[in-house]
Amino acid sequence: MAGGANDVAAATDTGSNLPWWTLAFPAAGLVALVVDAAKMGTVGTVVAALVLFGCVIAAVHHAEVVAHRVGEPFGTLVLAIAVTVIEVSLIVSLMLSDAGDASTLARDTVFAAIMIILNGIIGICLLVGGISHGEQRFTLRGVSAALCTLASLAVLTLVLPNYTVSTPGPSYTTSQLLLVAVVSLLLYAVFVMVQTVRHRDYFLPADASDGEAHADRPSDRTAWIAFAVLLAALVVVVLLAKALSATVEQAVVGARLPLTIVGVVIAALVLAPESLAAVRAARRNRIQTSLNLALGSALATIGLTISAVAIVSLVIGLPLSLGIDAKGIVLLALSLFVATVSLGTGRTTVLQGAVHLVIFATYLFTTVVP
Repeated sequence: MAGGANDVAAATDTGSNLPWWTLAFPAAGLVALVVDAAKMGTVGTVVAALVLFGCVIAAVHHAEVVAHRVGEPFGTLVLAIAVTVIEVSLIVSLMLSDAGDASTLARDTVFAAIMIILNGIIGICLLVGGISHGEQRFTLRGVSAALCTLASLAVLTLVLPNYTVSTPGPSYTTSQLLLVAVVSLLLYAVFVMVQTVRHRDYFLPADASDGEAHADRPSDRTAWIAFAVLLAALVVVVLLAKALSATVEQAVVGARLPLTIVGVVIAALVLAPESLAAVRAARRNRIQTSLNLALGSALATIGLTISAVAIVSLVIGLPLSLGIDAKGIVLLALSLFVATVSLGTGRTTVLQGAVHLVIFATYLFTTVVP
């Protein structure tokens, strides 16, 4: 995970204590939800946004504690799976509301999450790591396995719907959607099995001399408390994000911008804990952990989120459009190609980070100016 030895050791000096602020922000978030601060005018919106950011930082810290307790590569799964479960709840709840086009919300959010992870998070990690440590190394076999799985899932869920002919439009028939949901879930399950059991050494740092190994591991009590507060913080993050989404949508419509931006904002908020955790790991010369977090999150976003949303849409009869447009296909293909090339040597520098960030900036700009 992304925590450093100093942070985790400081949190576990007493064997059970956690920094007060990591408990205070989730509690403040619950209060903000109860009083519905997001609807209390400008001041309430600002307060809710600040509490939201504090909950993100708290979630990162608690995820670090839990990850340090369970060790790698299991630790990187903690935040990815937790965030994905909450993300599904957010997407489904918004699909049931009147926020934007419900049929394309899942597609826009998932595609935004992939672009944020594949170009934004990885780009910042490579850039920060390269500036701080020059050339960084990682285990190539694990990253290659993740990219192979990610490319297959992305094409099957976001590209292929545009080219099937059983039903018009960028959508699947019921049987096709069910097949893709099962295949996506199966591929993700196999990847997790490979990562945690069969070939877990593929996802361990190439250089085992990690500063984290010298820090005392948190006690079981501390880890369970951190895990409970992590879940609470993630719930607060998503619910506050949902409460603020109406304000964001009104601002987007008022500025005459595409509603696709709402999906980008939602994905960015939900992925904020993982983003901060991955960047902190890169700064501490733990690029393997950063890549495990980023690519694992992208796989969970498709393998779990798309499968769950597809099943829910079939059960309750919600329309679901998955196929992205031609511009999106080009950007997705470019992102997968560049990621395969830039991460194909087991070594990274600032150049690869700069390339990923340029693609991400282009994605953001063409989202605002299609």
